[in-house]
Amino acid sequence: MLDTNVVLSALLWNGAPSRLLVAQQQGTLELFTSEALVEELRDVLLRAKCAKRLLEGNSSAYQLLSLYVAAASLVHPVSVPRTAPDPDDDVVIGTALAARANLIVTGDKALLSVGVYEGGRIVTVSEALSAAALNSS
Repeated sequence: MLDTNVVLSALLWNGAPSRLLVAQQQGTLELFTSEALVEELRDVLLRAKCAKRLLEGNSSAYQLLSLYVAAASLVHPVSVPRTAPDPDDDVVIGTALAARANLIVTGDKALLSVGVYEGGRIVTVSEALSAAALNSS
């Protein structure tokens, strides 16, 4: 499961996070999201700071959002007790639990500090790529 910051990076730039989307397209990785995370992504994509990058990529926020929603399985997050330092991150953990995801991939230091959640680990993009043996691609 990808945190919003990782999805944003994957959609707007061709760095390591985008390799996670490629892995999904190749069938080696399954992505999950929730309505709350889709809304967060929409809000971020519509911010002025993303406008230039969207223009450079000749796409709109809604086009990228649609592509991601089509690629990810939508689940309803489960309620979790306060787990993350930032209470907004609890929906990320709740989404991962509902999806029975093995990994939450994030660049958020506060969320990374949680380390593990019931059934999975919270890791960086490079750790996820290593875990999925995708670094060689």
